[in-house]
Amino acid sequence: MTDPFASFDASSSFSLDSTLSFADVEPGDGQRWSTWPAITPTERGPQPWPEWVVTSAGALDTELGILKTGKEADVFLIERAVPDDPTQRTLLAAKRYRSEEHRSFHRSTVYTEGRRVQNSRDARALAKKSSFGREVAAAEWSFAEFNALCRMWELGAPVPYPVQVNGTEVLMEFIGTEATAAPRLAQERGDRHVLADYFTQVVDLMRIFAAAGFAHGDLSPYNLLVHESRVRVIDLPQIVDIIANPQGLDLLHRDCVNVCDWFARHRVDCDAEELFAELMASSYA
Repeated sequence: MTDPFASFDASSSFSLDSTLSFADVEPGDGQRWSTWPAITPTERGPQPWPEWVVTSAGALDTELGILKTGKEADVFLIERAVPDDPTQRTLLAAKRYRSEEHRSFHRSTVYTEGRRVQNSRDARALAKKSSFGREVAAAEWSFAEFNALCRMWELGAPVPYPVQVNGTEVLMEFIGTEATAAPRLAQERGDRHVLADYFTQVVDLMRIFAAAGFAHGDLSPYNLLVHESRVRVIDLPQIVDIIANPQGLDLLHRDCVNVCDWFARHRVDCDAEELFAELMASSYA
């Protein structure tokens, strides 16, 4: 995937004027009641929840616009807020997966080898590729991403906080300033010392993944965001178990090559083979 579908576009911004402070409590166009109260505890992010997470049953979700379209999913900007209470307001990124017939990404089996579908009915539907099976497949990707975000958040990796998952939609922390999304690393034009610091941060997050036995699987400057001098990694549905997936080590190596090639072109000293060896050692430590 050369242009990751979950990368937030830095050019995406939206006006947050006073019209968003709703006077009415009934959802209007582009609004819904918050889905937080309707989901089970296992579909909510790790506790303790950050203070900015709005959990009120009286909150409304307002769709503000689209951040990114992609091969498998689209990402929307959502405001979750309690009307007339400015202290309970947050911006979220809503990643919505499409069903299989509406996707243009066809290499998912590379990433799903070694994964198991726990529900036997779902597994049969997936095998038959029925209409229900196609919906299950879309939901499998959303839950895979949510679970990966939860695990990496708990391990201290710099990922967006996963707020909740509901069917084919993952709600996560919006990375940006007000309504302007953080730029991708690929857009950065900093000096060599700044980029060297970003490389160190990327290696650190890759170590966290590898130490837990995982590779991102599609890491590149297009799914690394830079916000307030901190690198954040996104687009995790294809995270792979290095051991369980027969192609896990190849995907880890590809991550190393993608990252080092980009930084080397920007005059940062790095070696993909050395990085791969280091991460291999971390995964077996």
